Amino acid sequence: MTTRALLEVIALDAEDAVAAQTGGADRLELVADMGADGLAPTVATFVEVRAAVDIPVRVMLRLTDGFAAGRVDALVRVARELRAAGAEEFVLGFLGEDDGPDLGAVERVVAELDGRAWTFHRAIDRAADREALRKQLADLPGLDTYLTAGSADGVDDGLPVLLAEAARRGDPGYTQRLMIGGGLRLDHLSRLRAARVDAFHIGGAARPQGWATPVAADAVRTWRTALDARRG
Repeated sequence: MTTRALLEVIALDAEDAVAAQTGGADRLELVADMGADGLAPTVATFVEVRAAVDIPVRVMLRLTDGFAAGRVDALVRVARELRAAGAEEFVLGFLGEDDGPDLGAVERVVAELDGRAWTFHRAIDRAADREALRKQLADLPGLDTYLTAGSADGVDDGLPVLLAEAARRGDPGYTQRLMIGGGLRLDHLSRLRAARVDAFHIGGAARPQGWATPVAADAVRTWRTALDARRG
């Protein structure tokens, strides 16, 4: 049986969103300020994006650079405002001083999502113990995806970890979807698809001229075509 891989593209605004959808993206990760590796967008930006496209939009919940939660009350307020504006899917992930998951912060924010779907982002790649983190988060409502490169240094270094985790699909702590992103290149796809990985995330790869320029539909289409040629 063949499966179509999910392609998620980082968008900063409605122009990006339209280009990503035109190129064949299945889902957007909506963020602001990539200089800080992606922060929560404004409600106004979310509303514009939601009106511009009809593919799912996962909204970043992060207020400061790094992987500490920072002001949890403010995070909860932002989550509440975005939900009130119609947001249904989210992205988050916080680590504590021991580089384990900041369960208190994650649980407070997730409670505000009221069961909506969310991704734990690349904070997992900075965790002291990936397996322990997965087991600690396993039962949180709505968690359906881990965005990971397998290493803080990107997919090149993390590929063995990604393949090992893909092989554990269905084990306790490994039931969530594995979505690969962070230094992902087209030449990684063959091994990942052979391992039955079915979700991929691109940011800079959708902007050949750099982050100062919009998403290019043709660049997204290149990834869509490559993924469709490597059905697992």
